[in-house]
Amino acid sequence: MLLNQISRHDNVAVAIEELTVGQSYTVGSTTVSPKVTIPKGHKIALEDIPAGKNIVKYGFPIGHATEDIKVGEWIHSHNVKTNLGEILEYQYHPEGLESLEQKTIPATFDGYRRKNGRVGVRNEIWIIPTVGCVNRTAHLIAKSANEVSKAVENVDGVYEFTHPYGCSQLGEDQSNTQKILADLVNHPNAAGVLVLGLGCENNHIEEFKKVLGQYDSERVKFLTAQDVEDEVECGMKIVEELLAQAAMDKREACPISELIVGLKCGGSDGFSGITANPLVGEFSDKLVANGGTSILTEVPEMFGAETILMDRAENEEVFGKIVHLINDFKQYYEDHKQPIYENPSPGNKKGGITTLEEKSLGCTQKGGRSKVVDVLGYTDVVKKKGLTLLSAPGNDMVAATALAASGCQVILFTTGRGTPLGTAVPTMKIATNSDIYKRKSNWMDFDAGVLLQGQSMDSVADKLLLHVIEVASGRFTKSEEMGFREIAIFKNGVTL
Repeated sequence: MLLNQISRHDNVAVAIEELTVGQSYTVGSTTVSPKVTIPKGHKIALEDIPAGKNIVKYGFPIGHATEDIKVGEWIHSHNVKTNLGEILEYQYHPEGLESLEQKTIPATFDGYRRKNGRVGVRNEIWIIPTVGCVNRTAHLIAKSANEVSKAVENVDGVYEFTHPYGCSQLGEDQSNTQKILADLVNHPNAAGVLVLGLGCENNHIEEFKKVLGQYDSERVKFLTAQDVEDEVECGMKIVEELLAQAAMDKREACPISELIVGLKCGGSDGFSGITANPLVGEFSDKLVANGGTSILTEVPEMFGAETILMDRAENEEVFGKIVHLINDFKQYYEDHKQPIYENPSPGNKKGGITTLEEKSLGCTQKGGRSKVVDVLGYTDVVKKKGLTLLSAPGNDMVAATALAASGCQVILFTTGRGTPLGTAVPTMKIATNSDIYKRKSNWMDFDAGVLLQGQSMDSVADKLLLHVIEVASGRFTKSEEMGFREIAIFKNGVTL
């Protein structure tokens, strides 16, 4: 199969391999001959499309033709423009909402159950600076402590999560910094946390404690660098105490209903909406059907496909939350006098994605077909089991951090271009095509490209579920093996 027509309503097909001039290619009952060489992952016209008519992929418009397009022509940015408008009004049409019947899977993973009942999939010590001024101090403590931790049973390592904020911020920015850091301090993947402050910052430790709320004093410790003679030495002593506590923790069998999995994509290509994203959607449906939770974010990459999610809201209250989620983010663009549809990225376009609608229709497939049970604001922590939407931008690091802060123990990250990115929680890279999986084997954890080779969606989704269970039970992801563990916090306001 060299062409893929995703929906019978599509007037384009996707090139599975490069299409060359002079050759004929058949999909269904249609045979086409390319007018020019068409790169792998890009689109070819299956019929004549007059200027102004919609280009249809996934069964939905992804833009309109800016000129007359003949059958066999390459369809991309040179002859297609987005249909996206500005802020819209929406109506709730839940007629298509269906109850998915999935088999119950008696699966468990080996996790760490914390005192508050939450379950972690790692037993790590985290060093979290209240301010960027002590980033290097946090690094020095973590570097020394990580060597010590190798001899401590049941501990998965010591890691610092540095950032440039915590001072010279006002209003919402300051609040976002505090809340994200507080969410991480309370994350169940952390067996213990050292909160490291400088002493003179806006987000000094006593101020941060007001946001943090209740905490386990045996597992969360504080150090103000200005109050001690040698902050690295003092930090090491505190981490050694935390390591001794963490050594007593043991993995135990936990039902997969305790899993909270983040859904993310980055460096997408023309295969993202054919292989990896629908595969993750199938996984999400299996997880939700068995009582688990999945969280979908990247709000700007819902633009153009938002009504699909809205019609899957379990009730009108959730529908209203999705409307606000979408329109508030569009307002954010307008407030900054930026175009709402300044997407896809250059890498996306090179991989075959032409418009934001096309990217969004592929992106939202990661949420499967489950009903949407809740919508979280940025920095909110998950409250309900099932499929939840989270407010965060498309930026890979900011979105991945937001997913971790919301309570995800693991993130599934689909990519066709490739990235080594990792954040505070295990981040599994799922390749959209087998070429990138093989070429960047040091980055990739799972190959969704096998779907193009005839393997069934259900069988590959079962394999992905088993792989996620292995990761939740202690198997390191490639990004963890490489030491890629960063966070990024959403900034919107002024810096003093």
